[in-house]
Amino acid sequence: MNVTSLFSFTSPAVKRLLGWKQGDEEEKWAEKAVDALVKKLKKKKGAMEELEKALSCPGQPSNCVTIPRSLDGRLQVSHRKGLPHVIYCRVWRWPDLQSHHELKPLECCEFPFGSKQKEVCINPYHYKRVESPDVQAVAYEEPKHWCSIVYYELNNRVGEAFHASSTSVLVDGFTDPSNNKNRFCLGLLSNVNRNSTIENTRRHIGKGVHLYYVGGEVYAECLSDSSIFVQSRNCNYHHGFHPTTVCKIPSGCSLKIFNNQEFAQLLAQSVNHGFETVYELTKMCTIRMSFVKGTCSLTTEAVLLT
Repeated sequence: MNVTSLFSFTSPAVKRLLGWKQGDEEEKWAEKAVDALVKKLKKKKGAMEELEKALSCPGQPSNCVTIPRSLDGRLQVSHRKGLPHVIYCRVWRWPDLQSHHELKPLECCEFPFGSKQKEVCINPYHYKRVESPDVQAVAYEEPKHWCSIVYYELNNRVGEAFHASSTSVLVDGFTDPSNNKNRFCLGLLSNVNRNSTIENTRRHIGKGVHLYYVGGEVYAECLSDSSIFVQSRNCNYHHGFHPTTVCKIPSGCSLKIFNNQEFAQLLAQSVNHGFETVYELTKMCTIRMSFVKGTCSLTTEAVLLT
């Protein structure tokens, strides 16, 4: 038995509410979702009792059970974010619920999610499920490039995006009059707002960074004499780091910055938790890199990884 399980404790209130859980919603995640709700409802007199009444007597009228609306309207449970009424309708009524588009509030609900009030009702019996409109299949053609690279100086984008079609790409500080499709030469880019600090940083880019895609994995190799700095949520997930951790790659060293198989597994796990959870994963497809002290930086967006 590990230390975590030895000291884990589920409150009686959470256990009672989990008794009405529907279907095969992930046990641990559902428990965390309910635990987070209980902590909020205990601050309101009678809120817990009202929720238990609604769950135990689904055919009877019940009052709104509300929690404060967050700034973006979403609620974070463990590592996933979602809309609160969707989360609790999924736990207690429809485990296969995909998004808020499938829910419509009943007329009796005074604080429906769509009303944009300071409080939002999470009573699962104050919402009804509606049929999603049939969606016509959209023709999709895979792009020829597997990633796009955009160059920034401070917060200002400079030049056009570079689309990488080759699995091996060099991003350096030189100029290349031959217009090599496998090189993104930052020395060619001009910026009227460039100051002496940026000019000094650009001089240190040198051979820059080598990005290569092999066997479903993307690597960044630092060819510059100075270190480069990378923020990759996919890489951070693999190593158990905080999502926004920045990793330093010294000169001559490489780092795996994207793993397609791990991303595919996360995507498959997220599909059943609705649009918001899937959309959150798009952040993993954007990787940020900076040279020297971060004055000059790149944003790499994975477009196709197969």
